[in-house]
Amino acid sequence: MMYMFLIVGLGNPGKEYQKTRHNAGFMALDEFQQKHDFPEFRLSRKHSSLVSEGILGETKVILAKPQTFMNNSGKAVQSLLKLSLGKTKLSLVVIHDDIDIPLGKVKTSRGSGSAGHKGVDSIIQALGTKDFTRIRIGIQPATGKLENVEDFVLKKFSKKEQNMLSAALEKSCQAITMILTENLEKQ
Repeated sequence: MMYMFLIVGLGNPGKEYQKTRHNAGFMALDEFQQKHDFPEFRLSRKHSSLVSEGILGETKVILAKPQTFMNNSGKAVQSLLKLSLGKTKLSLVVIHDDIDIPLGKVKTSRGSGSAGHKGVDSIIQALGTKDFTRIRIGIQPATGKLENVEDFVLKKFSKKEQNMLSAALEKSCQAITMILTENLEKQ
């Protein structure tokens, strides 16, 4: 039985949302895809996602960027998970922005609640479980959490924030690689 990872980056589709804080998950997958020479992302209408598939070691890895908008991410993830039923052992990893973590920091967790993140909440609701790994990319400004989070997450990173964002995306790629490596060692 082959082992497979579905790694989902959360964000919103469309040019107007590119490089916004809420699209940190998309950015992390783009970085990982480039670093590991995965094929370009292609639209899978069936799964409402941009998808890139590759093999790392002996593990099949599917990178997916749902095109359903953040609040409906669960629909796309549920569809993608049906791909592997019965054929493989599957691990789900979700990468997303987190307003409760300072910009530049990255945290990994498993089995935790959504903490108000609507994309993660959509996935938990669609799957009926929170038993998956999350890589949380901090987007909180140095001044602390803001009152109007909805407007803030849809704004682009400032030039001043770019270095910290780049460091966080690098840490995210390292976290993905570590998760893949640790799971392979357990087989």
